[in-house]
Amino acid sequence: MLHITCPWCGPRAQTEFSYEDDATRTRPTIDDTNAEMHFDYVYQRDPRMGVQDELWRHGAGCGKFVKVRRNTLTHEITATGAPHDDFDGDAK
Repeated sequence: MLHITCPWCGPRAQTEFSYEDDATRTRPTIDDTNAEMHFDYVYQRDPRMGVQDELWRHGAGCGKFVKVRRNTLTHEITATGAPHDDFDGDAK
């Protein structure tokens, strides 16, 4: 089991969280959206192995979104923070 540190609640078990999305994806604006762009945003994902930033929701706690830097091969979490945080390699 993973242990995720919520910036607001502290360390918690993974079971309190749900994975939401890749934290680096940018949602298209309404003005830019056409059917193909919308389809690509919702369904097209590039599989990545290694370190990536993800958004998790602390559903069994504060209900807020948490940005998690996690290695998808080893599941090691090296940083957590608020969704707008810019990770520079510092682990929390």
